[in-house]
Amino acid sequence: MIIDLRSDTITQPTPAMREAIAKAEVGDDVYGDDPTVNALEAYVAELLCKEAAVYMPSGTMTNQVALRIHTEPGDEIILESEAHIYYYEGGGPAALSGVMCKLIKGQKGVFTAFDLERVLHDSENVHFPKTKLVCLENTHNRGGGQIFPLQNIQEIAQVCQDHELKLHLDGARLWNACVATGISEAEYAEPFDTVSVCFSKGLGAPIGSALAGSKDLMRRARRFRKLFGGGMRQAGIVAAGALYALQHHRERLQEDHTNARILAEGLSQIEEIEISPEDVQTNIVVFHTKKIPAQTLAQRLKERGVAILATGPNSLRAVTNYMVTQEQVRQVPKLVAGVLDLDPTEALATSKVKPAQK
Repeated sequence: MIIDLRSDTITQPTPAMREAIAKAEVGDDVYGDDPTVNALEAYVAELLCKEAAVYMPSGTMTNQVALRIHTEPGDEIILESEAHIYYYEGGGPAALSGVMCKLIKGQKGVFTAFDLERVLHDSENVHFPKTKLVCLENTHNRGGGQIFPLQNIQEIAQVCQDHELKLHLDGARLWNACVATGISEAEYAEPFDTVSVCFSKGLGAPIGSALAGSKDLMRRARRFRKLFGGGMRQAGIVAAGALYALQHHRERLQEDHTNARILAEGLSQIEEIEISPEDVQTNIVVFHTKKIPAQTLAQRLKERGVAILATGPNSLRAVTNYMVTQEQVRQVPKLVAGVLDLDPTEALATSKVKPAQK
């Protein structure tokens, strides 16, 4: 059986979730007639303490609809330089909303109110695009699952208020941040005008994300969901999985966090691997090879039943999830060490596991 650490998106529905899906009441969601979708949207809105929510097929769509409802073509949005919205959504800001992206270089995806103020320009100067929206990501994917501190968020929100800017949260892994910190979803969501959350990552639902905000904004969001091709019919079948996951799988994310730390500690004992276990805050483990190319290591691991993504010339990412047991996670550092010992021509034969630190 493969140990699949490519992403938490590989999770599959549990038997209980499949039963909820099979029994779901359905209707035409575009007409607002699907009772299961309506129940999911109401649950999300209540959880995030927002007036309304809209269910959509993907987190990319919820993010891109959020950009569209807050902006007009020619406007400017501000993001961290490796934000998912900028990096992994197919050029959506330009193609779907016609906006320019101004990037802030953060630390593992996190920036400060001071960083934001430094990049703002005179909104009345006709030479510049009009800045309309600031987007944050919590947890931050390319930041290695970094949690965006609530105090930073609140300070950034104050800058946005001072400059009449809207604030959007890409909260695809907000559930992980909440479990790791004990801060509620509502408290994290409070400073934001819109919040996107995902059900198909660590929660294990097969499909879907939701966008939450005011009733007026969500009415506008439904228009752009339709325009972008996201209007669904008997969507309660998949919404039932999302609702079940939301109600039953949030607390178990702590298991993924524990397994990620175990993996990081194990990898840190390998001489040819660079990693700081203390940087692992949630379920994403980023590590680096000193000599062997990351793609080579990933391929060799795949041949031995471990799936991990190479994310750069010497960088790899492993994401713990409920499809991988703690026993399997503990095997991975041993397999990595064994793979590194395969090629003496690349000075890897001397790679050994260090004794565990007490």
